[in-house]
Amino acid sequence: MGGSDMRAVALVGPAGAGKTSLAEAMLFIAGAIPRQGSVQGASSVGDASAEARERGSSTELNLMHFDWMGDGFTLIDIAGSPGFSADGELALAICDLAIVVVDPDPARAALVEPTLRRLERAGVPHALFVNKIDQARGNIQQLLEALAPMSNAALVARQIPIRAGERVDGFVDLALERAYHYEAGKPSQQIALAPELQADEQTARFHMLEQLADHDDALLEQLLSDEHPSLDMIFADLARETASGRIVPVLFGSALNGFGIRRLLKLLRHDAPHPAETAERLGVEGAAGLVFKISHAATVGRLALARLFGGSMADGAELVNGDGQSARAGGLFAVQGASTTKIASAPAGAVVGIAKIDAIQRGHVIGIGKKAAAPGFDIEQPVANCAVAIATKDHKDEVRLSAALNKLAEEDPGLRWDQDEASRETLLHGMSDEHLAVAINRLKRRYGVAVSVQAPTIPYRESIRKPTTQRGRHKKQSGGHGQYGDVVLEIRPLDRGEGIQFQEKITGGAVPKQWIPAVEKGVHDAVAKGPLGFPVVDVAAVLVDGSFHSVDSSELAFRTAARIAMADALAGASPYLLEPVAHVTITTPGNATSRITSAISSRRGQMLRMSAREGWSHWDVIEVLLPEAGLHGLEAEVRSLSQGMAHYEARFDHLAEVNPKLASSIVQAAHRSA
Repeated sequence: MGGSDMRAVALVGPAGAGKTSLAEAMLFIAGAIPRQGSVQGASSVGDASAEARERGSSTELNLMHFDWMGDGFTLIDIAGSPGFSADGELALAICDLAIVVVDPDPARAALVEPTLRRLERAGVPHALFVNKIDQARGNIQQLLEALAPMSNAALVARQIPIRAGERVDGFVDLALERAYHYEAGKPSQQIALAPELQADEQTARFHMLEQLADHDDALLEQLLSDEHPSLDMIFADLARETASGRIVPVLFGSALNGFGIRRLLKLLRHDAPHPAETAERLGVEGAAGLVFKISHAATVGRLALARLFGGSMADGAELVNGDGQSARAGGLFAVQGASTTKIASAPAGAVVGIAKIDAIQRGHVIGIGKKAAAPGFDIEQPVANCAVAIATKDHKDEVRLSAALNKLAEEDPGLRWDQDEASRETLLHGMSDEHLAVAINRLKRRYGVAVSVQAPTIPYRESIRKPTTQRGRHKKQSGGHGQYGDVVLEIRPLDRGEGIQFQEKITGGAVPKQWIPAVEKGVHDAVAKGPLGFPVVDVAAVLVDGSFHSVDSSELAFRTAARIAMADALAGASPYLLEPVAHVTITTPGNATSRITSAISSRRGQMLRMSAREGWSHWDVIEVLLPEAGLHGLEAEVRSLSQGMAHYEARFDHLAEVNPKLASSIVQAAHRSA
């Protein structure tokens, strides 16, 4: 599998920039596929899932591999849409280099900042590839100027474009000082450097060298002395400073036409860090594999996708995780898009699928051989704000639903599911409405489980305004022993968050002590559903009096009497409706802030504070209090108002009273659906 020096390269960037098309072009030019497919034609190696084909864009990460000039490469194409990018976090970390694929339009530069910040946070070296250069109408320099504030590392242009009128039809390699003309479907042809470009080339090349000299005193000294640095020095600096993350090289081309792809492949071969450097960054020692994703494939079952470091792995190899659990690789696979090929072994640096190691989970570092590896990575789970309530259309599918949801959640860390005890709903949580729609489609297509979908029930609550006293009596005679229970309860409202409290102040044995626990149970029975139809909170009930019958009193009778007393007391104590309110933190580009705050106001939101996002270029952080009912559809709205860039995190904050008019409509709707 692969060449002698396996590298892993991530393709990242905004949705629609052309990452999958770039992967296809690299595979074709490297000879890994006989013809170049396309996303639009549903014929690409990547985006091979039915859901990706339907959407015309990625819904999960895709693995591909090829050889180029004796070296092996794995491409990890990571979905650009934020709703589908959760499983890319750990995959990104195990890569030696990331290629950020961007659109040439300077007006779309802001879409790139989340990707650049994500790479900086992960410490992954990266380069930029400006795609669709043949369609560029803006100026490359303007694009770089727009991107510069979004990157801590210097953006270093490795090329300048050659234009034929408004169209880019070639480039000048600034390191080699050579000009090339694009040839559709063929390698670029070297041409003479036009006299009118020589001044621009000299200026751009000197600027590139100045940027490299910021981290190389020997090069700086040569520039100050008007000496010409050797090509070996320049290429060594480019490779070293790229690997260290001090610079971000910038190349351009066109994936669809094959322009600039060979130059990009050369950069990968010469400038991508060695896997040993990546292992050091990750803290992985010795012969080990880092599992970055679990996949459930139709043909081979569960696969643990892992990057190998420090040694090779053979089929059947003994593996040990950080907890000392051992497993044996029950099959080793190379992954090419949706296809898997069984292999006998894989070298260090390779990315492989390992079968039949169910004890090994995402984030585990597995030792190859009998030596246990280091503990696995603590993975910060993404915030899954969106949720839907699902139910099987056929009751016979309920057991299958649990198994299918477990597999989906194991495969995609952006998904999770649980059972809501109060509403008895099965809730599926995801990163976006679209993300959830794809997951539900997979339930049906992959696992044969069809579900109905609705918005989750809002957990409304109710409480009371005033204290009251109420007697409750349960008396029944129907031959033989009857039933008799009689209680007097005093109830009063409590401060928010104090819950349901019960006390007894019985004197003279009006209610025998053995029946008092039954009275408490009856109180809790009544507060499970109050007079408005919702669970009751923050009420104290005190048993103050009652009576009993020496023969007919029982636990059931006193429990029933207490339930009657409590229900009547709640109805007469001015009940009112409460709704959950969330503390929502929205992160957004500054140019969308006013639109988003208006949207929040229309959802009954209350502004708390707004501040600039530290370390980011013209981004804001907005904090608001928003009724949970206002969260429904919020993710889609804030993204639509911000070119898909804004996102939020929500957490429960408190319960708040609902205004009477809205409360009335909520109560009526609940009664209709009951």
